[in-house]
Amino acid sequence: MTPNRSFDTDTKRVNSNVRRRTPNIHHMPSIQRSELPHGALLSKYQYGGTYADCYVTEIARPVSHAEYVQAFYTTPLFKLERLLLAWLVSKPSTDAQAGQLASGTLESFAAWSVEERCEDQLLMCDFQGRTRSWLMVVPAEGESAASTRLYFGSAVVPARAPRAGAQTPGLGLTFRLLLGFHKLYSRALLFSAKSRLMRQRSEQR
Repeated sequence: MTPNRSFDTDTKRVNSNVRRRTPNIHHMPSIQRSELPHGALLSKYQYGGTYADCYVTEIARPVSHAEYVQAFYTTPLFKLERLLLAWLVSKPSTDAQAGQLASGTLESFAAWSVEERCEDQLLMCDFQGRTRSWLMVVPAEGESAASTRLYFGSAVVPARAPRAGAQTPGLGLTFRLLLGFHKLYSRALLFSAKSRLMRQRSEQR
């Protein structure tokens, strides 16, 4: 009976951390669903039965792509995901490695590897080849020249060939069941990265 009680305790602790670290959806009005911008590296995954999404927010200060990447992967919320990856699939990671990934001196991080990068974008692929994560920064246009748009998107690639009579492969029942959570979690990740960047700016003053 002791192992079961231990497992139950660990599960409750993880669930508690998830609830504590995930922002309330009502606190995230600045995170909006968006079309992929022109030239987005994620654009190639918009077709052929692949699911792709894009979220955007704006921060009232200049943000380099390296700053954004490092902030994104070192938020308390994403650190929880990193902890789970280290525990479940033996893919540990550190904040120092996140900094190396951001600066372009590291090509793999936790469960992902760099698929493509350019000056203002990073496209990551998970170790199973099923999902993609994409980060992009764009200087905001208009009156606030010192603002930056932060983009975050994901893609899910079909794991199997299409069934007989189907034009495109399916993404599976599990994906459909988790899609609502994925959308909320994506918004929470972007909100957490923005909040971290805002705190860093306040601390520098």
